[in-house]
Amino acid sequence: MSTPVVDHVALTVTDLDVSERFYRELLDLVRLADFGEVRVLVHRASGFTLSLARHGDAGGCFDETRTGLDHLGFAAASRAELEAREAQLRGMGARYTPIRDMPFGWHLNLRDPDGIALEFFAAGPLLAAGLAELRDGDLDQAGIDARAREYLAAAGAS
Repeated sequence: MSTPVVDHVALTVTDLDVSERFYRELLDLVRLADFGEVRVLVHRASGFTLSLARHGDAGGCFDETRTGLDHLGFAAASRAELEAREAQLRGMGARYTPIRDMPFGWHLNLRDPDGIALEFFAAGPLLAAGLAELRDGDLDQAGIDARAREYLAAAGAS
């Protein structure tokens, strides 16, 4: 059995037109299909697919503190890429918080038109090293736990 890979993400939105414009501009997506109450957007180069659905009166804004999605995170290659994203968001008039420097990397958090929490994240050197060790090593769960404690201590986040 193959390792599961995310095939697509589907979000419930209140206004398909507004959300489609937002995500097309934010992520450089194109519309693949329009099924009336569902629009399918895709990123040409990567094939990442985002479906936007309008379910009658979905009601209210998104709240990450309720059961369900907390946020949707996108990978960024570097802090410099996050700075370019921040300028893009400013130009779009999007709601976002400035880039945050964290022990394991950098976060840029924002909200879509329905308040859905989104994040761009660039791993820092310490996290990149830990992920490489995990990918290339043959650690059991106890070994992973021990190495994670060491990385957390090195980051001052124990």
